[in-house]
Amino acid sequence: MTADLAGKSILITGASRGIGAAAARFCCQAGGQVILHASAPSDAASEVAHSIGQSDDVFLYEDLAREGAGAALVARALEKASSLDGVVNNAGLFTPSPLTGDIENWDRGWSKTMAVNVQAPADICRASIAHFRERKEGGIIVNIASRAGHRGDGVENAAYAASKGAVLAMTKTWARGLAAENILLYAIAPGWVETRMAPKDIEDRKQAVKEIPLGRVAQPEEVASMIGFLLSGASPSATGATFDINGASYVR
Repeated sequence: MTADLAGKSILITGASRGIGAAAARFCCQAGGQVILHASAPSDAASEVAHSIGQSDDVFLYEDLAREGAGAALVARALEKASSLDGVVNNAGLFTPSPLTGDIENWDRGWSKTMAVNVQAPADICRASIAHFRERKEGGIIVNIASRAGHRGDGVENAAYAASKGAVLAMTKTWARGLAAENILLYAIAPGWVETRMAPKDIEDRKQAVKEIPLGRVAQPEEVASMIGFLLSGASPSATGATFDINGASYVR
């Protein structure tokens, strides 16, 4: 999938690895100027920066579990770029919320998952929308959700599934309410993608692939190409839509 992002400034969260790193590379190859986010400096972040011909300071570091971090990140991005055309809410957390065992683990799982997967992207959307309205040229937000937001997940992972369902709901809500202002929002709901979250245990891996009619998990580049296409503004009438990338393992 091709995209023309020439002249567009794009903030991508969770860009030190996986889907975010692939999106950074795709957007740069398509001519975009990227501002990247990670939770903390790392060798992985440096590798991504160098792979797109940038220094490490292309990254902004924010712990999105911290209150107010989402809004702070957008403010810092605007100091760097002066204007944003697109935002990709990719950063996310997969922490179990076990039904049995210690109540502290249950509370911690829900609290941190909601902070990183719902509150932070909501705050990023809010700050980005305010910026898009101020400059009066519109803008595009792509929120990375999950297949789990539609069909649910394992019994110990209700917090993760609920968080991704919330991402889908807020994407639809703001897409409906803001389309007249040329502020467009899309969601992408991947199934298993070849990232750190994909099953590594041999038997778990076999089971995961077994339920995918395509016969394999998706590659991060497949998601990145969809992100780039949506950021290009090539299909405004698709605003509010969710794009499933799961090898037909869940068909709505």
